[in-house]
Amino acid sequence: MVYGDRKDPRVKFEKLIDAVLIGVDGTWSRACGVADISATGARLVMKSPMAGLNFNEFFLVLTPAGRPYRRCQLVRIDGQVIGVRFIASS
Repeated sequence: MVYGDRKDPRVKFEKLIDAVLIGVDGTWSRACGVADISATGARLVMKSPMAGLNFNEFFLVLTPAGRPYRRCQLVRIDGQVIGVRFIASS
């Protein structure tokens, strides 16, 4: 699926990179895989159900140690694939 013009070049991974989504309030987490990423966003493949979760804002944690991470906002959902925009820290 094409999502339109990209402002930043994306790095596509041959194999999904394991990551975790965590709610900003810490009440939920879900495993996912990073399919591609850029300086401003990413395409993620969810590994578990998303129903009932608050996807307004959440953290994408890229390593088991918790660093690096990015604060994200949901942009689109296509089945188990979601697009996220990184929220700049102020």
